[in-house]
Amino acid sequence: MTSFQSDIEETLPWLSSFGAAPDGGITRLLYSPQWLEAQQQFKSRMQQDGLQTRFDEVGNLYGRINGTRYPEEVILSGSHIDSVVNGGNLDGQFGALAAWLAIRRLYKTYGAPLRTLEMVALAEEEGSRFPYVFWGSKNIFGQADPEDVRHIADAKGIPFTQAMSECGFTLAAAPLKPRADIKTFVELHIEQGRILETHQQEIGVVTAIVGQRRYTVMLSGESNHAGSTPMSYRRDTVHAFSRICCESIAKAQAMGDPLVLTFGKVEPQPNTVNVVPGKTCFTIDCRHTDAALLKAFTGELEADMRRICDEMNIGIDIDLWMDEAPVPMDTHLVDKLETICQSEKLNYRLMHSGAGHDSQIFAPQVPTCLIFMPSIGGISHNPAEATHIKDLAAGVKTLALMLYELAYKE
Repeated sequence: MTSFQSDIEETLPWLSSFGAAPDGGITRLLYSPQWLEAQQQFKSRMQQDGLQTRFDEVGNLYGRINGTRYPEEVILSGSHIDSVVNGGNLDGQFGALAAWLAIRRLYKTYGAPLRTLEMVALAEEEGSRFPYVFWGSKNIFGQADPEDVRHIADAKGIPFTQAMSECGFTLAAAPLKPRADIKTFVELHIEQGRILETHQQEIGVVTAIVGQRRYTVMLSGESNHAGSTPMSYRRDTVHAFSRICCESIAKAQAMGDPLVLTFGKVEPQPNTVNVVPGKTCFTIDCRHTDAALLKAFTGELEADMRRICDEMNIGIDIDLWMDEAPVPMDTHLVDKLETICQSEKLNYRLMHSGAGHDSQIFAPQVPTCLIFMPSIGGISHNPAEATHIKDLAAGVKTLALMLYELAYKE
């Protein structure tokens, strides 16, 4: 199969123009005018290529070529079309674009497939406008409860239902009926890390998406005068936090990959120069591909935090507000991807994903696989997000070969 480089050079700038900023970034939030224009123009381009197009009830966009022998078996590929605020032009949208380019090339080269080939530009994944994530993929499987979004609004106070209505969609009264025709889902995505680039590899074959546990922790001590309170009398919550942070990170480093641990937000109170901080609120984000190890490690962290606070006469409240299990990819599809990479002499690696993707919603429902391409410098969610064109082309080619195996062969 010939290179997709010229196809990418023609279509990526076009799709990136919807919601583009002067600095090269993209802001394309769910149900915004920029989002709607991108979806409508994408629909028009696919129609010109002979794909049957449609929107579902929430704005997921589909383009399909019906199968000649097994039309009821759908091989689906794509990713989300929305972006973060001032994000890059690859995260999400390139997976949707690649699915279209791959299906278009397959159709022109081999004609109609045995199984139905379908691409999807998922309405939303990021949660950048409204406090809800995976709206697009969750609705495909009836996992999105309309009541969860019926009364939420964006930062400007615009209700979710109003924004949805202005784009021509209406919030359903009950969860949508799950699709039962999807046989396989394949997603192509930039890595958003630097592992592939560091090892000078073209393709990542993802074996699992990490599980995540997230906490908000509140430490309660005593605010007091910074000058007249002796060190031995203090109940300093920043001191307690610093001990927790240092001990926890040392423990994470000792455990090693693929565990990662992040203290991402720290808010001492009263947060002024001459007062001992009586309260400190902070977050913890811990990820691992093994559910049992993730639970065991974070259990140790909880015990360590309580011990430190007991030693320092500090109160502690621990809120575990996210507990997402790791999501393995389908082993048969992983093996098939490996075979393709080997036959094409691609420099690839088996790896896990440290970030969340739509594939984690699909994988518990249908056989799913996720393909990574390198990210220059590991930069993502940033206008500087970039991948070399040869690596983008290798990614689309790998996707196309995988879709050929799934849709054109018995």
